[in-house]
Amino acid sequence: MLFSTTTPEAKRTALRQMLAGPRTVQFPGAYTPLSTTLIQEQGFDGVYISGAVLANELGFPDIGLTALPEVAARAGQIARITDLPALVDADTGFGEPMNVARTVQELENAGLAGCHIEDQFNPKRCGHLDGKNVVDLDTAVKRIRAATQARRDPNFLIMARTDIRGVEGLGAATDRAKALVDAGADAIFPEAMADLTEFEAVRAAVDVPVLANMTEFGKSQLFTLGQLQDVGVNMVIYPVTLMRAALGAMERTLATIRAEGTQEPAVPEMLTRARLYELVDYNGYNRFDTGVFDFEVPGLHD
Repeated sequence: MLFSTTTPEAKRTALRQMLAGPRTVQFPGAYTPLSTTLIQEQGFDGVYISGAVLANELGFPDIGLTALPEVAARAGQIARITDLPALVDADTGFGEPMNVARTVQELENAGLAGCHIEDQFNPKRCGHLDGKNVVDLDTAVKRIRAATQARRDPNFLIMARTDIRGVEGLGAATDRAKALVDAGADAIFPEAMADLTEFEAVRAAVDVPVLANMTEFGKSQLFTLGQLQDVGVNMVIYPVTLMRAALGAMERTLATIRAEGTQEPAVPEMLTRARLYELVDYNGYNRFDTGVFDFEVPGLHD
């Protein structure tokens, strides 16, 4: 109710502990704060907040048009509602090393458990598009060093994402991953790996947790949790899955209304009113202060 009962510090500790464990953890991408409740109810390990989704929600493509205040505000809204640790996409850190430092502190203040910072040019492009450009190694290293030096909570996770695989190949990706770990990165996000052997190569190159991005319609095949665990991946994200599912359902419902003149054929596929009220915890708010929240919750048959 109102906020998670788990502190940001506790969530950061939990994230560190789960990444140090033997099990590959799953972080679906939150589409909205309310979708985060669904992720927690289903028993997932954490929540991922995609920069692409945040841009798309504003009607923008994922080409670096969003700014730090927008990302920190929305990510904070998502993080506050869940007991799960939330990892946010911080793009390139929104500027030069000093901007990266500020980004980390703003995300700490917003209650996030960690972020990842990439080595693309600023502004960036979606990691699964062609025509990406990556910065030189010195610039990439400076971003990670700035991030690690700026954090106040040592458990705030600084993950380094590298997009160099799509530009210079796997060898360059493993070399850069090692350099970013030497610069202080707590984990590595190798973007757009072609197959399981490439994840395995990155896993062998570094001694920190490795993330796999299982986004639909991208460069990587949609491997199963078991396949990724077998090659040593520590975390799997599904960044745009819920947004795509939601928008697909919206589009189909709108087409039904347009064609039939009513939404009635689509109602069986909708979340019921009672289930929606359950997700937003109407009863909990009512119990908390009936003097302020003076209403009755409709019956569960609605």
